[in-house]
Amino acid sequence: MESLQHAIDDARSRYVAANPLSQAADERAERHLPGGNTRSVLHFHPFPLTIVGGDGAELTDLDGHRYVDFVGEYSAALFGHSNEVIKAAIHEALDSGVAIGAPTPYERELAGLLCNRYPSIDRIRFCNSGTEANLMALSAALAVTGRSKVLAFNDAYHGGVIKFLGGGCRLNIPFDFVLAHYNDIDGTAELLDEMGGEFAAVIVEPILGAGGNIQGNRRFLQMLRQKTVESGALLIFDEVKTARLGPGGIQAMVGIHADLTTMGKFIGGGLPTGAFGGSERIMEHFNPKQAGALAHAGTFNNNVCSMAAGCAAMREIYTPDRAKEFLDWSEAFRLSLNEMFASRDVPMYANGLGSMIAIHFNRKPTKRPSDITAGCQSLRPLLHMELLLDGMLIVGRGDLFLSLPMNDSHLSAARYSLEKFADRYKPLIEQVLAA
Repeated sequence: MESLQHAIDDARSRYVAANPLSQAADERAERHLPGGNTRSVLHFHPFPLTIVGGDGAELTDLDGHRYVDFVGEYSAALFGHSNEVIKAAIHEALDSGVAIGAPTPYERELAGLLCNRYPSIDRIRFCNSGTEANLMALSAALAVTGRSKVLAFNDAYHGGVIKFLGGGCRLNIPFDFVLAHYNDIDGTAELLDEMGGEFAAVIVEPILGAGGNIQGNRRFLQMLRQKTVESGALLIFDEVKTARLGPGGIQAMVGIHADLTTMGKFIGGGLPTGAFGGSERIMEHFNPKQAGALAHAGTFNNNVCSMAAGCAAMREIYTPDRAKEFLDWSEAFRLSLNEMFASRDVPMYANGLGSMIAIHFNRKPTKRPSDITAGCQSLRPLLHMELLLDGMLIVGRGDLFLSLPMNDSHLSAARYSLEKFADRYKPLIEQVLAA
């Protein structure tokens, strides 16, 4: 039987042969960009593709290959690449003036759309990314509570300077973070009983995204709500990704009102944006009409293009009814993948919920990051390469994000690619996982 490294090397060799123009473009880019790009997560060995065009749910690279886009800009490209309603809204905003240093109707409309849709958000403020949204929410928690510690979770990702994949990052903001294990109900509850009075906030993703699209256990999330109420810490739901799931995000599904909710990704219709909001009591601290209010600046917080695109996206396209329909459709696809893997008795599983999927090498759901073995991680480059070669653009760690322009034929193509991968590599997968 071939070794895993031999299989990966073979796939990479075929990839290099098929993409000479992307390879050359990557090499030229290294003259001005460290490593040839400006987003570390987009790098993979031997080089990333250079994408030159996109429409609907598909992308075209520099070498002329066409892909179904399951990277989906890491969930931000919910609306695809050429939605006419969003394009018209952006053109209208451009024609009305671009860099406007004043409030505009767009931000006020989008604020209303979001507050009316997400149960825990009474008031909201905009920023430029999910990273900024989480920075502002955490800073607000420290200011409002007068405390200094923050409880976060191993393998969580809250932005480029608030990430705990593998335990932490040297570039993280120097807040006093204490880390617990995701979905560890008893251990986290004990920690909060011991130290709850020291925490300004508990920040949690209701689905652990970069850590493997692991669903938060409902009892785990409810425990966090109960313990933070008891201790006076603020509960922050990072729904930057998960707000797209259903009409009101995960908070609506589980019936939990966080003190603060952060958002980003899709709410700007595919353009850069972020937002943080919550109860009137907390958000009133940002009211500039009040003496001693917390100042929140940002030149492009309310930039007209993002705000206009967001209004069109949330008002006309991703309505609550459409969100429910999309969740049901995408969840049926995820479950069909697991039925297919089970029928082949291959140790693969589509983790996640609805349009947020991660392929794991296991026969059952991954409930904690510690369930992801070294063998599982070592198989990811092979899956990534083979699906790229088959015209399926997925995230290097095995994520697939579905988008609204996708249809049944796109999903059938992805299912077929995964079937081929499972059939071809089942013996190798079993060998690696048994080692």
